[in-house]
Amino acid sequence: MIRKVVAIGPESTGKSLLCEQLAHHYQTNWVREYAREYLLRYGTHYNFNDLLTIARGQLQLEDEGLQEARKDIIFLDTNMQVMKVWSEFVFNACHQWILDRITERRYDLYLLCNPDIDWVSDELREYPDLESRTNLYHIYRDLLINQSTPWVEIRGEDSKRTATAIEAIDRLL
Repeated sequence: MIRKVVAIGPESTGKSLLCEQLAHHYQTNWVREYAREYLLRYGTHYNFNDLLTIARGQLQLEDEGLQEARKDIIFLDTNMQVMKVWSEFVFNACHQWILDRITERRYDLYLLCNPDIDWVSDELREYPDLESRTNLYHIYRDLLINQSTPWVEIRGEDSKRTATAIEAIDRLL
């Protein structure tokens, strides 16, 4: 059985870096965020239906990553919960298809990345203000509190974030 660990949280909270570091530590692979690839290819002016395309692409990457997993653990830099939050935050709605995938897919641990690190600008990020990032963080936190999969908050500087994640993952394994 492959354990699936998902990094979630607002933009620019170190999710990709954390997944990469954890994959290196555990000598396995990680699944990147499809939205970045999609938006770099098609542009940042997306609509509600583009999010459904992005969600499908994300699940395809997840399935491919599971097929290629080198160990009994894999790290995911987003999942359908993130798609749901983003959809509702930006468009005040979410496709039923995304909601259905949330109920079908199972994960073993969530790593909730706190926005307590500096914002790093790039061409795809939309909400640099701390108020939006904090609001999104609380949406993710509420979501995790109200579900049964274990989760841990990731906060502090880089080495502390990684150490907290490794400690939680080691308990899982």
